[in-house]
Amino acid sequence: MRILSLNVGRPRTVDHPDLRGHVTGIDKRPVEGPLRISAPGPKGVGASGVAGDAVCNTEHHGGEDQAVYAVAREDLDGWERELGRTLANGVFGENLTTEGLDVSGARIGERWRIGADVVLEVTSGRIPCLNFQVHLGERGWVRRFTRKGAPGAYLRVVEAGEIRAGDPVEIVHRPDHEVTVALQFRAVTTGPELLPRLLAAGDALHPEARRRAEKYVTRHGGGA
Repeated sequence: MRILSLNVGRPRTVDHPDLRGHVTGIDKRPVEGPLRISAPGPKGVGASGVAGDAVCNTEHHGGEDQAVYAVAREDLDGWERELGRTLANGVFGENLTTEGLDVSGARIGERWRIGADVVLEVTSGRIPCLNFQVHLGERGWVRRFTRKGAPGAYLRVVEAGEIRAGDPVEIVHRPDHEVTVALQFRAVTTGPELLPRLLAAGDALHPEARRRAEKYVTRHGGGA
């Protein structure tokens, strides 16, 4: 398991009538590195994420619980076969393109050590949006991506440091629950009846997903 590519984006304005004036950093390109992965300081002071990477829509991207986004190269290869086109590393807006790692099958709260210093913790899957669809240039992409159910993983930074393309990835903690990224994604997109199961992931779960699960349980019952 290793980091195949490190990818960062620069701000650009989207040329689409439904996203007029929207500025995005989704167009991420491979960089040589090393890249600094930062964690918040004491009491949450300071930014968390990838040095040099633009996060333009801070309402839905970035922050402590979505500091880094990872996608498996194997999933990109699968999409290449389906779409009949080449997909470069970083094309899904991911910071980390991995090799040999089941990213969407990772459990919420799973921790990865990358290289010598950096430790990241899985929090949730990526929810597709119109900006993603426009960037990829595929009609019906949001629906198609959602149906596939392999969203890649958002991660929070547990231990900061520098990483490089080629660095090994080691799973240093795997929780004993069964809440995977793929399950969390289905629960918050197409399968709300799955929401109570997410609570088994505890505080490692992305706070927004946890709030949705708790609200569902309050209204409909059920539990972890």
